Amino acid sequence: MASPDCRMADKERIIITSALPYANGSIHIGHLVEYIQTDIIVRFLKLMGKDAVYCCADDTHGTPIEIKAKQLGIAPEELIATSSKEHQEDFASYHIEFDSFYSTNSAENKALAEMIYLRLKDAGHIYEKDMELTFCEHCKRFLPDRFVKGVCPKCGAEDQYGDQCEKCNTAYKTTDLVKPFCTICKNTPIRKTSSHLFFRLSRFSDQLRDWLVSNKNLQMDVKNQIMNWIKEGLEDWCISRDGPYFGFKIPGTEKYFYVWLDAPIGYISSFANYNSGDIDKTINEWNASKIMHVIGKDIIYFHWLFWPAMLMGAGMKLPDNILVHGFLTVNHEKMSKSRGTFLNAKEFLKMCPDPELLRYYYAANLTDHMNDVDLDLLDFQEKINKELVANIANLVYRTLSFLEKNFDSSTVDVTDVSCLELLKKIKIDSDETVKLYGRYNLREVVKKILYISSEGNKFFQANEPWAKVKSEEGKKDAHQVLSTCVSIVRDIMILLKPVMPSFAEKIGAQLDLTLDKKSLSSVLGPHKIGKPEIVLKNIEEIKLPTVAQAPIEFPLDLKVAKIISVEDHPDAEKLYVLQIDLGKEKRQLVAGLKKFFSKEELTGRKVVIVANLEYAKLRGVESQGMLLAAEKDEKVVTLSAKDSVPGDSVAPKGMAMNTKKITYKDFMKVKFEVNGGKIIFERKVLATDKEDIIADIDDGAKVC
Repeated sequence: MASPDCRMADKERIIITSALPYANGSIHIGHLVEYIQTDIIVRFLKLMGKDAVYCCADDTHGTPIEIKAKQLGIAPEELIATSSKEHQEDFASYHIEFDSFYSTNSAENKALAEMIYLRLKDAGHIYEKDMELTFCEHCKRFLPDRFVKGVCPKCGAEDQYGDQCEKCNTAYKTTDLVKPFCTICKNTPIRKTSSHLFFRLSRFSDQLRDWLVSNKNLQMDVKNQIMNWIKEGLEDWCISRDGPYFGFKIPGTEKYFYVWLDAPIGYISSFANYNSGDIDKTINEWNASKIMHVIGKDIIYFHWLFWPAMLMGAGMKLPDNILVHGFLTVNHEKMSKSRGTFLNAKEFLKMCPDPELLRYYYAANLTDHMNDVDLDLLDFQEKINKELVANIANLVYRTLSFLEKNFDSSTVDVTDVSCLELLKKIKIDSDETVKLYGRYNLREVVKKILYISSEGNKFFQANEPWAKVKSEEGKKDAHQVLSTCVSIVRDIMILLKPVMPSFAEKIGAQLDLTLDKKSLSSVLGPHKIGKPEIVLKNIEEIKLPTVAQAPIEFPLDLKVAKIISVEDHPDAEKLYVLQIDLGKEKRQLVAGLKKFFSKEELTGRKVVIVANLEYAKLRGVESQGMLLAAEKDEKVVTLSAKDSVPGDSVAPKGMAMNTKKITYKDFMKVKFEVNGGKIIFERKVLATDKEDIIADIDDGAKVC
């Protein structure tokens, strides 16, 4: 990234936002990834003396709010007030501090939505036309995006909402869905014509392309995806909805603003709330500030196309950066209520009462790319115990308690050459950590902080102050060592403060030092610290709630086979024809391994095959199954079963295999992962009764 935002002039304001949580449910641990990420960035900017303002709001409009309120027998306003209170309590419990947390159902948001709409209309960017919509005859209403589900028209993914596919991110209309159904009554809807207002998104293709090319802050992986969408052609965007609908009426009509029009305007109205409701001041300051949005990858279409095009058309400042993160998985699986992995903020806090541990873990896994984050609870325990406790907290307590016991809790001027050399090196590492923060690469920030702490622990251990204090001369050296370590502890706490503000402040109080930018890497000199106390301790493994669920059946019949002979396919340059021994039977396979192995390399080799795959002819030669291999970066390896014999069954440990015939399409639904050379399915290792199956290839390889 060029010119990270943290390098801007001290007086230049940066407005930072997170996506607006919908006022129709609780905050869960997947949501917290984004809000913790944003909070850390904002805290860092403020620590560096920047004028950063963190704005957010509840997203309060749309049919789901209207329907849920009706089901509860309350007004929509009461529902969103209750949600807002709960959301803000959850955010506060995880030390997430907003400068303004507001609501899209506000006077400011109504005024700004109408202003932007009228600007777009006056500029000729709005027009009206009839369109076919999805209408439920049973519910007697037009169905908005989130009340229609079906099959994605592009990738075929099932159970997708009517606006965007969660699998391939394609945006579409509700009428594009295959096999649609109403999510309220489950009946099949019909198509019905209604007149609606459209924003000429297609008119902004060139401007959007120029913005993407010129803005060097934007993530390249997302930028390329958006450029492809522009290249494919942008469709104009329907911005109105039929009633009943909870939201703002469009001026001069009986229609309502589509929630995705007024929701992002909520960023500006939240900033208006920060400005005590002064709209004119807000617009002027918005246009003069740096703007940064933090969002999940499921809403990039709206934030990288609709929102900037709206701002362009309304003559308003575009975002300078849009930082996109991936989804959260738990124990390598999609969050699921049936598996006990769908946890809201309060539930996780009961399981892990210190919220800063989750903040630390998320930071240790978040980068400046659109990567998913996996909350592996065993890894969570290990990171807390081995990194936070055994490394950082250990350096803190051993330093402060030793200083208290042997030197009356007082430091001295550091004059020793080796100590000064270490502090000089720590300053370089601290400066590099600041730069990493400025690139929003929190994972590398945490790694660098751990490295600094490790250097401090090594220095403490190598100099053996416990031995040196036994002599008068040695005691002077030990005092130099301890004074040096106090400076290192202070710098670690300053750098860790955005991630773990409470922990850092507690240690700051023990140090009796202010943890700010000016203090970072400064010469400490003579100073008396406070009373040392242990703040962090090892944690036990977090156990997920026990949820009754049907046993998972392994869908494949895998066998160990020995390759007897290898011949060229008579009609395909890249294929081999293999004769294999399965113990009680022999079979023929066709495999695309010619590019990667010679005949001699394969002959006599033990491999793993799919034995229950329907037979198929490949270029005229029958294949009676399929050989499994692992592939990554153009490297291909067969799966190894050296100590097993032909015919041995292969399955995830503890799972029963399926012997019924399956199609190739069925096989492609089975997802393996390679971890440490082992093949994993549903967190269980693939094995025979004699050994684990091995793949000599890097983690992340595809098994097929």
